Amino acid sequence: MEMHISSSVFSILDPTGIFSDPFLMKSRFSCLGFILLIFYMTAWSQEQVKYTLSGQIRAASSNESLIAVTVFIPELNTGVSTNKYGFYSVSLDPGTYTLEVSSIGYRKHTEIIDLNENYRLDIFLESFVEELDEVIITENIEKVDIRNPQMSITALSVETMKDIPLVFGEADVVSSILLLPGVSNAGEGSTGFNVRGGAADQNLVLLDEAMIYNPSHLFGFFSVFNPDAIKDMTLYKGGIPARYGGRVSSVLEVYQKEGNSKEYKISGGIGTIAGRLMAEGPIVRDKSAFLLGGRASYGQYFLPALDIDNSAYFYDLNAKVHYEFNERNKLYLSGYFGRDNFSLDGNYANTYGNTVVNLRWNHLFSEKLFSNLSFIYTDYFFGLDLDLEGFRWDSNVRQLNFKFDLNNFNSEKVTTRYGFHNIYYEFNPGTINPLGPDSEIQRSQLTRKYANEFAAYVEIENYFSEKFSMQYGARLSIFMRLAQGDFYQYENDEPVLFDPFLLTYVEAEPVFNDNGAPDFFSDGAGTGISELYANLEPRISMSYRFNPNTSVKASYNRIAQYVHLLSNTNSPSPVDVWTPSGPYIKPQIADQYALGFYRNFKSGLFSLETEVFYKDIDNRIDYIDGADLIANEAIERVILNGEARAYGVEFLFRLNHEKFKGWFAYTYSRSEQRTPGRTPKVDNNRSNKETGINLGQWYSTPYDKPHDLSIYGSYLPNRQWTISANFVYQTGRPTNYPLGQFEFQGLGVPYYGLRNTERLPDYHRLDLSARFVPKGNQKRRLQSEWVFSIYNVYNRQNAASINFRRNQETGVNEAVQTSIFGIVPAVTYNFKF
Repeated sequence: MEMHISSSVFSILDPTGIFSDPFLMKSRFSCLGFILLIFYMTAWSQEQVKYTLSGQIRAASSNESLIAVTVFIPELNTGVSTNKYGFYSVSLDPGTYTLEVSSIGYRKHTEIIDLNENYRLDIFLESFVEELDEVIITENIEKVDIRNPQMSITALSVETMKDIPLVFGEADVVSSILLLPGVSNAGEGSTGFNVRGGAADQNLVLLDEAMIYNPSHLFGFFSVFNPDAIKDMTLYKGGIPARYGGRVSSVLEVYQKEGNSKEYKISGGIGTIAGRLMAEGPIVRDKSAFLLGGRASYGQYFLPALDIDNSAYFYDLNAKVHYEFNERNKLYLSGYFGRDNFSLDGNYANTYGNTVVNLRWNHLFSEKLFSNLSFIYTDYFFGLDLDLEGFRWDSNVRQLNFKFDLNNFNSEKVTTRYGFHNIYYEFNPGTINPLGPDSEIQRSQLTRKYANEFAAYVEIENYFSEKFSMQYGARLSIFMRLAQGDFYQYENDEPVLFDPFLLTYVEAEPVFNDNGAPDFFSDGAGTGISELYANLEPRISMSYRFNPNTSVKASYNRIAQYVHLLSNTNSPSPVDVWTPSGPYIKPQIADQYALGFYRNFKSGLFSLETEVFYKDIDNRIDYIDGADLIANEAIERVILNGEARAYGVEFLFRLNHEKFKGWFAYTYSRSEQRTPGRTPKVDNNRSNKETGINLGQWYSTPYDKPHDLSIYGSYLPNRQWTISANFVYQTGRPTNYPLGQFEFQGLGVPYYGLRNTERLPDYHRLDLSARFVPKGNQKRRLQSEWVFSIYNVYNRQNAASINFRRNQETGVNEAVQTSIFGIVPAVTYNFKF
């Protein structure tokens, strides 16, 4: 059903006439509905209460604000949690209340207050040292929250990440979440990660609210997150709140520590192939602090001794300062800089990395209204040197992000969030420079692309009763592809043509003018709008609690993604190109539905989380056969818009004992995509009928792994030792094998069937680690620990790829398997003082 709204209504709501623009005609109803939704929900959620209790919760030893601390009021059987900046607020009737404040790693704090006016109460939690015969149990941030309507969310503590056995013995955020249900990657040596059948570019990765385009170092063996600098990590797989947008699969949100404002501290570690060092301390005691950390690999220095000309290394830097003007105003400045370098025989070199700078201002308007204003700069650079070809290719994505978020603690039952974000993009698909004086390559610049993305959102979390709660809201996103100087024009506006005789797609030639040059439509770079998209993105999650230990949850979210990673390999590579939506590339639109059952056993000693999900994505980019993506001036000539779907069931069984902890995670899921022919259904001319890519049939995505099993366990036999192990099993990823070959001019040419019909052998491995803390470590100024690990204990040669070649001696074709790792022992020494 198509709905229309009279122009008289819009003349009132839109006196400037902006929505009379032809680009926005189709979004009038969505925009009006969103405006009315904001007015309705904001007004409806304003519940009048008499007094407000608010404040910040910090660590007593460092003055660091603490995230997700539980403030529980037993008299009301209700509570709140601190936000990402350690702030809490709850509005109550006058009376006497007991506050129970708890967080993992800290002693529970209990305080009785007599509330007869608005009252600010800052709380400082004392950390504890575990003793063998007296284990202090605290609130576990990893335990499922039965009552909270948010579902499909995962939080891992830094301590848990440090116990998980990983390659080279280094604690790592991305490698740790791969052991959780619904999360996987394309295999060893692959960058990024995949969530619920989504592609790696469909994950929104945030470091202190700044966007990270590539979260990996050394081809995925390390992530960009320094474990010593991390304060909090949260992964949203579904039911994504309205305050997040721009990526259709997941949100990985990581916050850095603020720095110790009480005393100076230094920590670090020396590993098998990399080391790290971090310093923090007060600038003005209890008001201002700094944090400075760095990491670097040094494995490349040993390669010449092994007569290896190749090189691969990385380095990065984390920095953060903050200043607290008063209890209502705090300023943060944080940054990250990282680079990876890889060279092969001196003839090939690749450099890539992220740069982010973020200036944030926290302001407390009242005891109920918290705000955060951010200015963020992001630059993702990737370059390629090809000595044999005589040129260097540099590309990058830059963005300026302005965001303003407000958090209104209306009452103990209702919390409202609202705000707006604006991102300005500049895409440089390639600058080509000659290498050396003898190069025949001329300097050239591929056309830069510009875009702007605006979003406004509102979300409400409402606890209607002891049993039923909801989180609901909406996000309005408007994406403007700005004029870039020139766009090619094509006959019938089709940059990709179908050859009915060869049954293949081919690149269309641009329309030429009378002078024999391609025709362009242009408004001048950075001026004017060449394409505009507007989408209303509703979000809703709900929870029904049968009893204090059992609940069911359901969620739905719609998300629009306007920027895309162009990659026709099985996993992203550093030279893949980001591009914005525009005249020929439509935004991806995802709808995800999820239903879950949750149960705690024996006061949270055990927990069970089970979720089923279904996700469909419109306008998923697909590539014609033989597509060339690097330095392609007209990328629209090799891509088509298709669709994708993913569905599955996830199980997570956790154990949280003072000596034993771990989980059993299993996922069964499918991830598929298809690109049917574009022939209109009314066209009965068989000669015009397009077959689509892969004959228009559904086929497995490169990250489709139906069975994914992870088992992790950790045991503390005494105060000195922590023994950990994990086992991973995954279905082999899809691939293509040749069906046969034919002879052409004396050469054997293989031919292939439909896409991704074969699979690599199944993947599995067992990892072990032991962490040793010397006796009396806590009483020493210099505290240290040793971590011993073995990755892939039984030396499984997991296939990264299988290629076919002709044996030069026998002349017989043979399959050759490439594996990245066998068994990898490692030792890491960590210290702090």
